[in-house]
Amino acid sequence: MRDSLKKIVIGISGASGAVYGIRLLEALKASGAETHLVISRWGEYTIKQETDYSIDAVRALASRVYEADDLAAPISSGSFPIDAMAVVPCSMKTLSGIASGYSEDLIMRVADVCLKERRPLVLSVRETPLSRIHIDNMLKATDAGAVIMPPMPAFYTKPASVDEIVAQSVFRIMEKLGFDPGEELRRWGE
Repeated sequence: MRDSLKKIVIGISGASGAVYGIRLLEALKASGAETHLVISRWGEYTIKQETDYSIDAVRALASRVYEADDLAAPISSGSFPIDAMAVVPCSMKTLSGIASGYSEDLIMRVADVCLKERRPLVLSVRETPLSRIHIDNMLKATDAGAVIMPPMPAFYTKPASVDEIVAQSVFRIMEKLGFDPGEELRRWGE
């Protein structure tokens, strides 16, 4: 399948690291993918606190945008054809809802749909240190089919900036979503 035909849902929750979700949206837009965006209320707050992006500018990066409380949105149904979902960043609250099957908002509901439909789901969890509850929830989500992918810096790439560290994580997430991020992704040993 060509990357431009892929339909990807991006959830941005309230965890620190909103720039990862924004950069993922930019990269997916550049690839020609169709993106469906859901930003939680706390995700909007975090974008405002951590970045220079306006909420409108972030929304403009997506092909389609949904409100977090719209559980009647088309993407909330397993019959809506999407190829994958990434929650970037994924708060511990959102992880907990996904791990327990509690669809309090649209991000959690679409993640639940991905798991039941056996579609790829990447959760870029952001928290430190981790409690036993966080670890248990990550294990439950993994056992249900999610990929837990914290944005970990890859220093073997010899990054010269924070931007390069963010880009490396975004490109790794894109690979998990089924995209070829191209030559920009430096791998171990290259």
